Amino acid sequence: MGIQLECFASCDLGERVGQCRAVPVRLADREAVLLVHGPDFDVDPWYDMFFFPTGTLKLSLLGLDGELLWRRDLGRSVVPGMWFCPVLAFDLDGDGVDELWLVNNHDPLHPLALRHYHLERLDPRDGRSTGSWPWPVDGAYGESASSAFRFFLVGGHAHGSPVLVAARGTYGAMELRGLRPDLSERWSRRIAADEPGARGSHMCPLVDLDGDGVDELLWGERCLSLDDGRERFCADRESWRGHSDIVQPVRDRASGGWSVYTCRESDQRNGPRVACYDADGRRRWGDLDHGHIDMGWTARLGEAGEHVASAVRIGAKSCGPDGRHHQAIEEFAWDLASGRPLHLGFSTYRTIPVDLDGDGRHELVRGLPGGDGEVLNRQGARIGSLGGAVALACRFDAARAGEQLLSYHADGLVRLWADRAAIDTPAALARYVHPAYAANRRLGASGQNHVVLGGI
Repeated sequence: MGIQLECFASCDLGERVGQCRAVPVRLADREAVLLVHGPDFDVDPWYDMFFFPTGTLKLSLLGLDGELLWRRDLGRSVVPGMWFCPVLAFDLDGDGVDELWLVNNHDPLHPLALRHYHLERLDPRDGRSTGSWPWPVDGAYGESASSAFRFFLVGGHAHGSPVLVAARGTYGAMELRGLRPDLSERWSRRIAADEPGARGSHMCPLVDLDGDGVDELLWGERCLSLDDGRERFCADRESWRGHSDIVQPVRDRASGGWSVYTCRESDQRNGPRVACYDADGRRRWGDLDHGHIDMGWTARLGEAGEHVASAVRIGAKSCGPDGRHHQAIEEFAWDLASGRPLHLGFSTYRTIPVDLDGDGRHELVRGLPGGDGEVLNRQGARIGSLGGAVALACRFDAARAGEQLLSYHADGLVRLWADRAAIDTPAALARYVHPAYAANRRLGASGQNHVVLGGI
């Protein structure tokens, strides 16, 4: 029958949308989606990419029928950018309802006043604040803006107990804290700027690689336990001290085992630009000896759901009010299991994996910021188009088969999409209920985690 793409709900936010993140939210009596949006493109702290925004960052809770349940304007004190204000929906107190967590600024006049930044908790029913805790920023004023203003919020579990990770830093010194349900510190970890091993990534995926009941955070090529913050491994510790744009856990469906796929950015000569590791951080294969690998993913594109790895190398990048632009683009692909190069015959630029029809294999949507929403089947043939970029690509409406998409548009419209002919296979159903799927589904508004579910 083929995929029959339909918009099943929409909402007009009433203002221009230049940036949008989204994350599913579990309420007491229903499922919803939190939108984090503003009229300008995402503001980046790097000097050559920062610009003065014209509007403010808003939180809008959207029902799956398109009803706008509430909205909160964070005001001029919060810089409207992902790295300044990550947002996480996570049930830390164990009551079955997701609290909303974000980084807020309590100085209304100075948006860069780091000493006034707080971890804040909101009630998902109405968006009101229910708690606020100062964010430790010792030493941050001596760092570059690009290093100081890169915050992450991650929520996972250790032996059944919820752990909230509050982290800061990517390119230099990095600080991470594991917090208990009462917000007391369970553990802390500081990684000095000159410490051997990898820097952070723009992604922050969670996965229990060794099956011991404790989630691990993939912080670049470092694998950190949520139980106590200890380092399980740091892949290529002695040869790689750079930064990877892509860090993606990948599950083998047959064995249940894991591997880790990375695509590297930093200008460092020793070490491959693309690499795959086993669950203990040993390198399985690597390829490409130079360049900035800016985008990539693994997705189940094989006939039996085997993973294909994709990577995009760029010659230069610019970012500002008119969006993010790349020059001198080169695309590559491999069979993930063997590292054998592949020629896909179509472009994977700005794509996100998504299983629309529920067959356990992935389609692709050209939905990363700046993408036009074109939807492709796994052979690269065009299925249709959403007409805009994508903020969410996952199973967020359990009443429908397959995964769904949430697109946003410059005129203020948000649309929810599904395949009305979808039928979930056992492989798809097993994927939706896997703990790693749930853990990474909640990362849509903290870090650049659009593609992480493609590995599960």
